[in-house]
Amino acid sequence: MQPRNLLLDESLSAVALAHADTQQPHATFDAIDKALASTIGHRLFTILVHHREARESERIYTNMREAYPVGGRKPITDSPWMRQVMQRGLPYIGRTADDLRDVFYDHELIVSLGCRSVLNIPLRWRGETLGTLNMLHEENWYDDAHVETARVFAQLAVPAVMEQQTKESPA
Repeated sequence: MQPRNLLLDESLSAVALAHADTQQPHATFDAIDKALASTIGHRLFTILVHHREARESERIYTNMREAYPVGGRKPITDSPWMRQVMQRGLPYIGRTADDLRDVFYDHELIVSLGCRSVLNIPLRWRGETLGTLNMLHEENWYDDAHVETARVFAQLAVPAVMEQQTKESPA
């Protein structure tokens, strides 16, 4: 029998309980933010949703509202990162500031916040990428061992992301 990871169990339970909260989707996003901070670690945490028709991604959650406010949008491009994460639905790990520079136009702001590595996890539903969970931390923080835990929390974000999209859709 494998040893239990009590911190992970507690974090998963907190997110499950947040699903029952009436303050959606924020209650779920906040619980996932706290869970990922304690199980994997991050300085900056955001959730982006993909607006396929508008060819944009929009920030719907952030733990640093001053630097990265909710509602910020980025264009969807045909970059290698976009193809990997948004089209193929595969995680991305950037381990250094050079990796960030190669992928993100706002790399200088990211580095100024003390972040030099990134883990992007696609939010997937029915073969489509709905958006991404984005964790950023000090250099060489993330590695392949973090992907599976992050993927579980990304999937736990899907109902709240879908609710957020429903709220934004015209009636």
